[in-house]
Amino acid sequence: MSDAMELASFVTTDLCAITRGRAVAAQDLDKALARGLGWVPANLALTPQGEIAEDTPFGSSGDLRLAPDPEARIRVEIGGRTPLHFYHSDITALDGTPWDCCVRSLLKSALADLEEEFGLRLTAAFEHEFQIFGAGWIAAAPFSLAAARRADAFGPRLVGLLEAAGCAPETFLPEYGTDQYEIVCAPAPALAAADRAVSVREITRELAASLGWRASFAPKTAPEAIGNGVHIHFSLTESDGTPATYDPDRPGRMSERAARFAAGIVAHMPALAAFAAPSAVSSLRLQPHHWAASWTTLGEHDREATLRICPTSQKPGYDPSRAFNLEFRAADATASPHLALALLVRAGMEGLRRGFEPAPITRGDPGAMSPAARAAAGIARLPATPAEGLAAIVSDPVLCAALAPDLLACYLGLRRKEQALTADLDEAALCARYAEIY
Repeated sequence: MSDAMELASFVTTDLCAITRGRAVAAQDLDKALARGLGWVPANLALTPQGEIAEDTPFGSSGDLRLAPDPEARIRVEIGGRTPLHFYHSDITALDGTPWDCCVRSLLKSALADLEEEFGLRLTAAFEHEFQIFGAGWIAAAPFSLAAARRADAFGPRLVGLLEAAGCAPETFLPEYGTDQYEIVCAPAPALAAADRAVSVREITRELAASLGWRASFAPKTAPEAIGNGVHIHFSLTESDGTPATYDPDRPGRMSERAARFAAGIVAHMPALAAFAAPSAVSSLRLQPHHWAASWTTLGEHDREATLRICPTSQKPGYDPSRAFNLEFRAADATASPHLALALLVRAGMEGLRRGFEPAPITRGDPGAMSPAARAAAGIARLPATPAEGLAAIVSDPVLCAALAPDLLACYLGLRRKEQALTADLDEAALCARYAEIY
């Protein structure tokens, strides 16, 4: 490829979690970094299937800019291919002010309000599950060393590429499903964590493609397949970095502010789950007794809980305050990581602002409880269909108010269009289509 010119892309990851953008020759980067690249409002209304939803505020008019973040640059070299080189970007008006429908700017705004109003910052990490297709591996037991080693050198190369990209990978492991793996990155400030979530997906797909394989992060790649989730871990710190989530003397070991933050998330959990697991295949993963979120619960030692209090080491002398975190388990890779995290912050802030009482902590599978016991505990099913998800969103005035009117209208319009485009597909065809897209 000696005659190939390296390109650098300015990208935005949209409401459907698809990373889109424009590229320039790397030799022209200095000028492009200063001025950005053109973008179009209607691009936000693109469905996963590539069609623009008609029922949105954006027509053919309007112009925007992709404004690259110099601190959010990714460049990795994968053998046999030109470098994967891109900048996470904000979408701005032509005068450089944030566009009110940019989800990255939405997250920035939520984080700024959290710190200004409560003196708190959010640290986060995204835990991704994905499957490999086309490798031709022989069967191996779940979680086994054999399953990890058959992925050699995919696993070591992926970890090396993520490290080179500044994503701070922590663990790579074979998961329960067929040819399913998990990659976990270290905690980071929330904006960087959401950017990393995108980078992990793109680098994983790029590496798989270089080997003639395909990596899919789709929530379900076949009706009988084990689902692929995206677990969002988060914790609170003071502005100076002092941990603010842990208190060993309170229920669940959560500080008073962390408990109220969590209670806000539980209170808005149906709509949060609808935003974080929004696609036509998401509800196929979120089923009871599947080790996936399906109930409006805050749980401890419970992987069926939608919001889980994560365990820490109990060795004598160990200080768990910096490691202690909560995990939102409903999300998947069909959701914008920036949007999902922004709305988690907004829901948590509502709990702080209104002084919510701590939510009950479950320690067992809610699906094993009687309906009467669940009702008494305030436990309900998460939206079980995309239509139920949209109903949950429009019924939540707090989260709707967190979005600019045009952004909310665009989101609802494209999800309705997505539902219409997939209405005639059976589960097998639906899963196969989303496995290709994601």
